[in-house]
Parts: sequence; C-alpha cells; structure tokens
Amino acid sequence: MSEEEEQGGRIFFSNVGRSMELEDEIRLTSVGIDIGSSTSHLAFSRIVLERLDTRYMVVERTLLHQSEVLLTPYAGDNEIDAEALGAFIAEQYEAAGLKPEAIDTGALILTGVAVRRRNARAIGEIFSAQTGKFVVVSAGDGLETTLAAFGSGAVARSGKGERVLNVDIGGGTSKLALCENGAIRNISAIDVGARVIAFDADRRITRIEEAGYYFARRAGVAVNLGAILTAEDAQRIAASMVDVLFEAMQGGEMRRQTTDLHRLPPLPAGPTPDVVMISGGVSEFLYADAEQDFSDLGPLLALELRQRLANWSPRLERPQQGIRATVVGASQYTVQVSGSTIFVDPLDMLPVRNVPVIKPALVFDEEIDAAAIAEAVRESLARLDLSDGESAVAVCYEWEGSASYRRLAGFCRGIVEGLAPILQGGHPLILVGEGDIGGLVGMHCKQEAGISKLVSIDGIKLDEFDFIDIGAMLETSGAVPVVIKSLVFPSLGLGHEAFDRD
Repeated sequence: MSEEEEQGGRIFFSNVGRSMELEDEIRLTSVGIDIGSSTSHLAFSRIVLERLDTRYMVVERTLLHQSEVLLTPYAGDNEIDAEALGAFIAEQYEAAGLKPEAIDTGALILTGVAVRRRNARAIGEIFSAQTGKFVVVSAGDGLETTLAAFGSGAVARSGKGERVLNVDIGGGTSKLALCENGAIRNISAIDVGARVIAFDADRRITRIEEAGYYFARRAGVAVNLGAILTAEDAQRIAASMVDVLFEAMQGGEMRRQTTDLHRLPPLPAGPTPDVVMISGGVSEFLYADAEQDFSDLGPLLALELRQRLANWSPRLERPQQGIRATVVGASQYTVQVSGSTIFVDPLDMLPVRNVPVIKPALVFDEEIDAAAIAEAVRESLARLDLSDGESAVAVCYEWEGSASYRRLAGFCRGIVEGLAPILQGGHPLILVGEGDIGGLVGMHCKQEAGISKLVSIDGIKLDEFDFIDIGAMLETSGAVPVVIKSLVFPSLGLGHEAFDRD
C-alpha cells in the first residue's frame, strides 16, 4: 500500500461487500426537454425504479403532462429567443401543476442551432436553478440520429429478428439509423427537412435555408423571401427532396448530388431492411396524426414519401413516437462503490459530475488486440458525438479472462489510444469495470501508460446513455459514492429504459 501512496495514487482493498441504498423502489418526477432548430417540446413523467441486483431499473413511467410542439422562437438570425422559450417552458410547468423545485431529475437535449455556444448558454440560464438535477446533452448529427432510433422504438423493434430502418425527418435534416438485433448498425444524416423552406398563411416565403435554394433549383422553381410559393411549386420541390432522401435510404452507390448532401457518411450497401419506421415532425403527417400546421413542406414530403414506400419491399410500421422520438426524462440513483479495488490519482480530482458513459464493443481474446480496442472506443465516441474532446468520458467495460501483464498492457494501451482526443483535452481517464479489476487496471494505466489523472472504479454496471457523478473519497471506507443518471426513452423493451403500464 505504501508504495502506491508514494506515487500519489491510492488502491483500496476491502473485504466489505458492496453496499447500495436500501430502497427497493424509487419514485421520481422527471422532465424531458427537447430544443431544436425547428421545434421545441417537453414532457413530464413519474418514473418508478426497482432494484435488480446492482442496478435500479425503470419499470413504470406515467405521463403527467405533454406540451404542444412549439416552433422554436428566434430573436435574430440563428439566435434563439431565450425569453420567449423560457415563457413557454414556464407555461408548461404551470399546465403540469408542477414547480421547478418539484422536479427530481431531467434531461435537456439540445440539437441544431441550440447547440451553438451562445444559444446553449442562454438556454442554460433558463434552467440555472436546476443545474444539478439535469443531464444536458448537446447532440450533433450522430447522437441525434441515435436518440431518434431509440426514442422511436426502432432499436427495440429490431430485437425481434428483423432489420429496421428508422428515418427521422425533422425541420432541417433527415437522420437514418439501420438497426439489427437490438442495436444500431449504421447511421447517416442528410440535408432534407420540412423547414428548409417555410411560408406564412398567405404562402409568402418567410425562410429559405441553403438546402431550400438547392432543391428549388433542382425542381426548376425560383424562390425568394416574400415571394408566393404556389402549391404546385411546393410539390415539385418536395418531390425533388424525396428523390434524394429515398436514394439515401436505400444505401450503397448513389448519385454525386445525393452524396454531397450527406452530413454523415451514406449508409453502406447491404440487405434491404425488413421494416421502415418514419419518426420526426414529418411522421405526424405521414401517419395522419398531425394536428398542427407548421406552414412548411412537411405534409408534401410525407405524401411523396408514402407513395415511394408503397413500391418498396420493406413494411412501413408506425413508430412508438413520432415528433417526440427523443428522451422523456432521466432516472437517477446512487450506489456506494466499496470492496475490491479502486484507484484514484490524484485524490483531489474528485468529484466529477455529469460524465457521459460509453460502452464500446470490446473483444477480450487470449491476446488482447490494442488496435481493436482503440478502434472500438473511437467508434463509441463518434456515435455519441464525443470525439471533440470537450468533456471527460467514462469507459465502461466488462473484463473477461485472466489479468496477466500482457493482457492488461494491451487493454490499457488500446483504451489510452482510443481516448486520445479526450486525454489531450486535459480530461482525466475514467474507467468503470463491472468486475473486480479496477485497481489493477488503474495501476497499470498509471505506471505503464503514464496517465497523470485517472479514476478507475469497479463493481458498477453501466450502459450508453448513462451519465455519472463520482463523489469525493470516503476516507473511512475507501469508497466513492456514484450517482448514475440514465436517459429514459418512451419505447418498449429497452432493458433499463422506461416502459408504460396501463
């Protein structure tokens, strides 16, 4: 023990069993808030968690209040009107009969222009009094695509043995996720959206995005702010957009103009999906559920796409959520890490808060391949838009096999290489093992990889879409308290995510 303490780190050995809070059931009031470039909405839920082994699982979600969908207000070009947005949110709290202090936990999802630093800061001010309760997720194209596939139920649906393509069509972009065996296999995104051209009740054009000009030119339609967009011209533009979108949905080789519109790499060639689900705002028109008219191309896109899908072999199925295919809140519970080993260096780097979790698909062969470990980590970072190195990331892993020096070396080298952008950003290396190996892994990363700031704990089961707070060391027990917050989706069959009970 003394040798490790002299190096600044500390390994704790204990025969005490892992402890957890005694409640078998936890009830939370949670809110899920989605603020995007085109629309914003929120939902309040009561969530019930039950303890199962070392994890609490969401077993019941009761919807308390669901807001109407608001066209995101703007005070200027790409500057969200935080005052108007705040007033809308306050109205929804009142409609739900809830005060902000009554909220136990929540998730705030920012997409599109809401992610931009100035807008994110202004939106953050709206929720400043609840900062410690909220998981805040700034979602780029990759994470937004992933959230939509989970929120629509496509990921869960693919667990029944069929390939499911989820197409989330919003105001500015369309996000595509190919799901198989209960997991997302490929994602893509393209500049096709209902509000690339918007107009008022008199059909005078009020907004034109760059993609709107592009598709209008392709359709042979001249568009200008303040000009009238006839129904016939709007239909021609929508048909041009669906030409591109449908080609992107089929994957594989495509025309150059379609490839150029992609925001993420196109879907690869492969077997045709068995099922197609459409989510996002346009889905409300495609499945004829829409009650609001947003004065944009949404209804025409839905009509054109439905006609194309009628002649394509995959079955069109209804998603569990359309425009609200996102998180509905967050669960939260606290566990006490103790027993076995923990490695923290330096001790004063704790606490850390709201650290997103990745769970890469790691292969623990007899000879651990460091390059494969690194690539799996990079893929997880990219999928959750965490590659920019702006925040710390916790890597969850489940060790398999012996803990020989060679295997530890391969594992640690791969992890450090895969997390290079995170570590180069000055963030600590945070590792969470599901077995009793945290101390050994931490010590190896410190001594052999030269990592100066690291936390290596074990005995906790985590998943992607989890966020963790790791508290300061409890000197009496050599333990750290860990708060686990999980994004909760409205879809069925997602393991620890929520499902509704009648």
